[in-house]
Amino acid sequence: MTRQDGLLDQDELLFADEEEILHVSEMTVEQDPWIVLIVDDDKQVHQVTKMVLQDFEFDGRMLEFHSAYSAAEAKLILQQQPDAALVLLDVVMEQEDAGLQVVRYIREQLKNTSIRIILRTGQPGQAPERTVIMDYDINDYKEKTELTTQKLFTTVVTALRSYRDLRTIEKSRAGLEEIIKSSATLFELQSMKKFASGVLTQMTSIVNLHKNALHCSFAVTKGVEDIYILAASGDYASNEDERARDVVPANVLEEIEKAFLTKKSSFAPDRFVIYFQSKMGMENVIYMNGFKSLSEWEKYLIDIYCANVSVAFENIYLNEELESTQQEIIYTMGEITETRSRETGHHVKRVAEYSSLLAKKYGLSDQEAEVIRLASPMHDVGKVGIPDAILNKPGALTKEEFDIMKTHSNLGYEMLKHSNKQVLNAAAIIAQQHHERFDGTGYPQGLQGEQIHLYGRIAALADVFDALCSDRVYKKAWELDRVLELLRTERGRHFDPVIVDLFLEHLDEFLAIKELYKEQR
Repeated sequence: MTRQDGLLDQDELLFADEEEILHVSEMTVEQDPWIVLIVDDDKQVHQVTKMVLQDFEFDGRMLEFHSAYSAAEAKLILQQQPDAALVLLDVVMEQEDAGLQVVRYIREQLKNTSIRIILRTGQPGQAPERTVIMDYDINDYKEKTELTTQKLFTTVVTALRSYRDLRTIEKSRAGLEEIIKSSATLFELQSMKKFASGVLTQMTSIVNLHKNALHCSFAVTKGVEDIYILAASGDYASNEDERARDVVPANVLEEIEKAFLTKKSSFAPDRFVIYFQSKMGMENVIYMNGFKSLSEWEKYLIDIYCANVSVAFENIYLNEELESTQQEIIYTMGEITETRSRETGHHVKRVAEYSSLLAKKYGLSDQEAEVIRLASPMHDVGKVGIPDAILNKPGALTKEEFDIMKTHSNLGYEMLKHSNKQVLNAAAIIAQQHHERFDGTGYPQGLQGEQIHLYGRIAALADVFDALCSDRVYKKAWELDRVLELLRTERGRHFDPVIVDLFLEHLDEFLAIKELYKEQR
């Protein structure tokens, strides 16, 4: 499929012959029935209504009846069936205005403006039509004596048609709201998924499709090149980020894979598969099913969807590339320091991952934990200003040499403090405070307890744990039991006790990081 100026070439949307797609998708399921609530204290009314409408079908959907014989029963069923489309409501039941109470309950308490309410009364004098129509939000008023079989049929069709259209408008509005929200944060990480999900919702409403839809992307995730679900609705809504082959029925997957392989789109009477590719070469397939033949207008809307998503993909891709480059620069800065001091090559990566995990266990958001992960590799960046003779001295430092070594904290802070970027601000804090001690005996400022920034307290434990577990020019790596004993001893002295407890409680997760980034000998 070709792209011109970010828009789909409409001529490239290929319509499949019937023989091209021979099987019906497993995603095609029976349409849910229209839920109709009959509220009347006369059992015969329930029986006659169900008998008259037993074979009723509208828009490919049958009726599902629920019966209530009082206002109280009606309210309970309405709570249990929030998607009820129609209520046939008697006025006089256990009280003269019981039906009118139900109307107020629906509109004012449940805030349900979509359900269609048809009042049926055998005593019109108790609830005059003019008064009821003006004072209550109902959709029709019928005397039971005038409701012949044909009129009941006509009344129900009219009510369901109105309900269907209102629901379509509501879904369209919800989809548009999602798109507007996503557009405002288009350049944020993950915003593409929100955007795609919102447009997917919008499209299923506008073209009146079945609720199940998939948007798949060919990508590399966690080192595996495969087809992944970017956005989904209906039964597949919880499968975003999953590999398509793990959750999608085999025959649906076959059609999706064929679209990626042939780089062509196809339409069948009950479903379509659309392939499109962005300027950067990112491939996508949208699969939808469960509808009647699409109009030209509906196909045009699908075309617009693909164009919008393609443009958004470009923006997200460029943003992720920028973030990835920044992260590589940060790691490189940290590793330059470690290499110069002849320390372990993966030290900065382990400290970054330990710090991020501690931040999450402490209750910080994923976003803030990511900031700490990116900032912590620069904790020792100030060591570039320390002479090699001191930095790599194999024996104990003299007091004078240690005083010089301690200046690396403020040196790192001075190097990083001038930036207005969040990550570098966090890095400046960590560089300056990761040698502070919880009891106030640390350096360079002698801060105590929560005077030390949380970022500094987190990095302090992560740095010491990894340093003790690793070989250094002046020592061999400690055994794990000895390291853990020190952490327990220094709880409340060197380290924040809460952070120590979190670390020990989730030790297995930290050891998994240690193993993942272990040194190659």
